[in-house]
Amino acid sequence: MKKYYLTASLVCANMLNLKEQIALLEQGGIDLIHFDVMDGNFVPRYGLHPEMLKAVKSISQLPVDVHLMVNDPEPYIDDFAKAGAKYFAPHIEPVHHIHRIIKKTRDAGMRTGVALNPGTPINVLDSIIDDLDLIILMAINPGIVGHKLIPSMIKKIHNLKQYIDHRDVLIQVDGGVTPETAPIMLDAGADMLVCGSSTIFRPDASVDNKIKELRRTLKENGYGI
Repeated sequence: MKKYYLTASLVCANMLNLKEQIALLEQGGIDLIHFDVMDGNFVPRYGLHPEMLKAVKSISQLPVDVHLMVNDPEPYIDDFAKAGAKYFAPHIEPVHHIHRIIKKTRDAGMRTGVALNPGTPINVLDSIIDDLDLIILMAINPGIVGHKLIPSMIKKIHNLKQYIDHRDVLIQVDGGVTPETAPIMLDAGADMLVCGSSTIFRPDASVDNKIKELRRTLKENGYGI
């Protein structure tokens, strides 16, 4: 069966019961935690911070991918490395010196990534693709929780998979992931899906059961852990 990863968008969790929510994520068998950082400028809201990640890592060994929706990601590198992030993935759109960001990220001990907005062409990666471990492809416009999948992003996932070719780079899809769209995204070439308010953080069942339910759906479509 084809392998894939699920990462839980922590910004969608119940912040008043975060310790319990993380325990349920582990119990349900989530692969990673997705950690959204927002500055109120690049996107119209605010997100999580390094001190929170440090607290999360004090109670969980789950790996964390940090997704930076900020205008200037460089000052965040050392803080998130020290807090325990595994992946550090800023949006490429506002960054003037992406090579420097990537080098500093790797030097700090994290795996390198970038994020692309729905309208950003894949060829912006031409000069850095061989230096990346992770590409986050936004399937909705960033910064808004619960928006539906932009249909053309399925083709973009396929095109990105072809573009990566033989390289060992993971494609993460963020936004629009539901039990219905998840198999389609994986079929198109995604390796990792960000699970949020439309999948595992829903009020009709506990987080661990929602993860298991999504795993069953994906298994029926030929995907295994």
